[in-house]
Amino acid sequence: MKSRWIMTVAGMAMAGLLLVGCGKKDEDKNANATASSDKIVIGVAGAHSGDLASYGLPTLNAAKLVAKDLNAKGGINGKQVVIEPMDDQCKPELATNAATKLVSEKVNLVIGHICSGATKAALPIYKDAKIIVISPSATSTELTQNGEYPNFFRTISYDLVQGKAGAEFAVSTLHVKKVAIIHDKGDYGKGFAESAKKALEDGKVAQVAMFEGVTPGGVDYSAVVQKIKNSGADCVLFGGYHPEASKIIIQMHQKGLMIPFVSDDGVKDDTFIKTAGKDAEGVYATGPQILADNAIYKKAFADHKKEFGTEPGAFFPQAYAAALALTNAVAKAGSTDFDKVAAALRSEYVETPVGKIKFDAKGDAEGASFSVYQVKSGKYELVK
Repeated sequence: MKSRWIMTVAGMAMAGLLLVGCGKKDEDKNANATASSDKIVIGVAGAHSGDLASYGLPTLNAAKLVAKDLNAKGGINGKQVVIEPMDDQCKPELATNAATKLVSEKVNLVIGHICSGATKAALPIYKDAKIIVISPSATSTELTQNGEYPNFFRTISYDLVQGKAGAEFAVSTLHVKKVAIIHDKGDYGKGFAESAKKALEDGKVAQVAMFEGVTPGGVDYSAVVQKIKNSGADCVLFGGYHPEASKIIIQMHQKGLMIPFVSDDGVKDDTFIKTAGKDAEGVYATGPQILADNAIYKKAFADHKKEFGTEPGAFFPQAYAAALALTNAVAKAGSTDFDKVAAALRSEYVETPVGKIKFDAKGDAEGASFSVYQVKSGKYELVK
């Protein structure tokens, strides 16, 4: 039996909590939650194990915290909120399995998935089942802009915006003239890279010296590093995640290639800094704008430290915002009916850690934007 995380008014559910993604089992047979008249079951799908778990677990924690607060106040319209974790390791083939499992267990709504490729693979399954899905981190432009998934929403902006932000920063702030654009061939990484390439070509200020994909999971990227060096590029723009980025930057420095490295929110994570070590210093990454003075952000941050003993990780504010927006929409709709919840998401503003938001006709959060951060003394700090 997979694990469940069910918060009661008394806040009892921490005992026996174990994550599905870690392969652990909940021994409490009574925790087997399914959608019923007295519960609202929210699936939380994402990387809960594997290399990218540092992106997925903060979302799971955010959902737990929001559920705990709501249940302490009587739930939503008198119904308790149940969180159902489902691990996909950010792999498309596992994401379809996770989505199928959540649908079969009749969850009412879904927060996730985390990675764009996994989200893209899972969305048709939820669409057919008429289940609302809201992601804190899937930034692939087409997920909303193509209009294919009316059931999909997100609390983060998309790659067309993010790639452009990275490219414009490289040109306007770093004053680069010749850029090597590298990506991991995935929906997310390639989308960021293509957006950056278009921005550079449209601006006609910096030249794209090379545009090339690398295979994820590789150990030796020295060949592409040598190509970067031979191209004469004075900057690298990388689209992808921290495992590949850390190896590339380390191997760049080993070859004496000490040029700016600008990446995306797939690299703006403490795991990248831990993996790349001293070679992470100076790396730039775009990431969601953080409103550190926001009262809800401060509360969520403090609650996470109290509940889990650590500071929250990547996409936690966006995940908390997703959970608040989704549960608020259910409360306003008075049910989990697809059409009513979707309408509430698009019409009802809600205060969140990322500001006061509602969603546009395509499912994007109005006002969401990216900032640029740099690793300084082992921590990402806001640059712009």
